[in-house]
Amino acid sequence: MQAPKPPRRDPVELENENQQLREQLDQSQRRIEQLERDKQNLNRNIERLKKELETARRSAKRAAAPFSRGNPKVSPKTPGRKPGARYGRHHHRPRPSQVDEQIGVDLPVELQRVESQYQEEIVRRTVIREFRVPIGKCQCCQRRVQGRHPMQTSDALGAAAVQMGPEALALAAHLNKKMGLSLGHTAETLAVGFGLHRSRGALYQALARLADKAMPTYQGLVQAARQSLVNRVDETGWRVGGVPWYLWVFVSDEVTVYAILPGRGFQQAASVLGAEYRGWLLHDGWIA
Repeated sequence: MQAPKPPRRDPVELENENQQLREQLDQSQRRIEQLERDKQNLNRNIERLKKELETARRSAKRAAAPFSRGNPKVSPKTPGRKPGARYGRHHHRPRPSQVDEQIGVDLPVELQRVESQYQEEIVRRTVIREFRVPIGKCQCCQRRVQGRHPMQTSDALGAAAVQMGPEALALAAHLNKKMGLSLGHTAETLAVGFGLHRSRGALYQALARLADKAMPTYQGLVQAARQSLVNRVDETGWRVGGVPWYLWVFVSDEVTVYAILPGRGFQQAASVLGAEYRGWLLHDGWIA
């Protein structure tokens, strides 16, 4: 038997189907081209991000990385506050209440008026004092006795007779302890600014003696902190001779006490506030 012939289809219907297939093929082709373009864009973005990541990693290893601002802009904006109606008040330094020296300035033409200009200057003057220290002997015990003036910072004589005065010592302590200058930079500041030449070792010993004299005052501050109703406590990392220690701070409404201690536990906190402290503590989540 012969297979039946398929029914003959309408040519118009066949043309419509072919048109639909061609349109679907065109859409698929456009979709493939779009995906290819997206792939190329993604590859370019990946390469760009790889370069930026490598640049960031390299810059982080350079010493100046934290302070680097990258390449300068081609057309940077003018720095500072912009002029206009909302600029605000113009501030200036107040005129000094005391004038130590008055200087007249010559004018080579006809005088119309005189204006005042003020200058604040540092006069670098080092005062050298000599203390005539009397030395005697006690009539009762026959022991050696020497006098002491309130402005003296040490009883040393002989090879150690040259001492730093109280103002110079206070400035050295402020530079080293308050402003964070090293002993070497503190010594250089005293030498350049005031002609006081001291080694780092001499400054260290002088500051150690100053600390001994300040110890009663420090103990008074500790007692005041222990009696305060509220203390705010915190600690941060510190280095003592390259060894990790901790800088503790205890802040109340009355006093602020610092302590550099070799730990951050209960024992260190109790060494300042006392183990039986009954007040309130404000602190972070550290369990000590």
